[in-house]
Amino acid sequence: MQEHHDVPLSTLTTMRVGGPAARVVTVETTDELVDAVREVDDADEPLLVVSGGSNLVVSDAGFAGTVVRVATSGITPESADACGGAVVRVAAGEVWDDVVARAVDEGWAGVEGLSGIPGLTGATPLQNVGAYGQDVSQTIAQVRTWDREEQAVKTFFNADCRFTYRHSRFKGTDRYVVLDVLFQFELADLCRPIAYAALADGLGVDLGARVPLSDAREAVLEQRRRRGMVLDVDDPDTWSCGSFFTNPILTRDEFDAFAERAAQRLGFDAPTPPRFPEQDGRVKTSAAWLIEKAGFGKGFGLPGPAALSTKHTLAITNRGGATAADVLGLARQVRAGVREAFGVELVNEPVLVGESL
Repeated sequence: MQEHHDVPLSTLTTMRVGGPAARVVTVETTDELVDAVREVDDADEPLLVVSGGSNLVVSDAGFAGTVVRVATSGITPESADACGGAVVRVAAGEVWDDVVARAVDEGWAGVEGLSGIPGLTGATPLQNVGAYGQDVSQTIAQVRTWDREEQAVKTFFNADCRFTYRHSRFKGTDRYVVLDVLFQFELADLCRPIAYAALADGLGVDLGARVPLSDAREAVLEQRRRRGMVLDVDDPDTWSCGSFFTNPILTRDEFDAFAERAAQRLGFDAPTPPRFPEQDGRVKTSAAWLIEKAGFGKGFGLPGPAALSTKHTLAITNRGGATAADVLGLARQVRAGVREAFGVELVNEPVLVGESL
């Protein structure tokens, strides 16, 4: 366990913003993680658990408490057979893309579409990380946590995690600290059926086709690179939290009202807004479409210090020297513009510490 003081949180987040933390404790084992959290709770001090920092925006004032930085490790296969698939336990501190790469190499199917997503494994259940037709709820069997209220280890089976679109029972609460995640993968050489047209086009196959896992992974990485969604120290388009807003999910009446408003604004001969039916009868639409059609194109805000990515309108980026106030100011401007144009309220995806929208 390592301890440091007055650490700039900008160095621990992919957005590269955030003031100092009074104390940062780095833990490398699960026991250290539990001990560090218990120590802070016993002292009744503020606690912030930081994983990869890829979904976190910390205020310029920093954090007046203890930050526990998770650096635990371990990818442990527990069983593998044709019926049950591969059951693999992954420590919270494992780099997520390393887990995906290992899965592809081993023939563990089900997360190849989640290649290139930054952050650590322990954060994936919180927001039910997803992309290209896959999300982690499809492969998570259990999530083992430290329950700060009961002061005990508590394991949640998949059905108890309350997974929904970019959400779970673990998001929006600081009660549970993820210790490790148990995955159940399909044993297969081929990926899950391709569900996204851009991905199918890149692979030169039809929607619904299955290709070798390694081909699917490389195609996903290529798509993400084109959108500035693979971290690159030399590319400011990747200095972000990825998608800053989630795709809105509307009732049918809300979507119809929004579509009518869009037609009036863009012209009745304009293409209709993207529409993706949900199982519960609601309709999901595209936040990127809303942002662009509201007048915020790629690169809006350049030269910065905060601006939309030049590759993808959903990413708010730090062009170098941006503060948290700069990032959130642009986010508020975009959210207000979409609300005024279409009557739809965008919801931020990253966790905000010390400030809110």
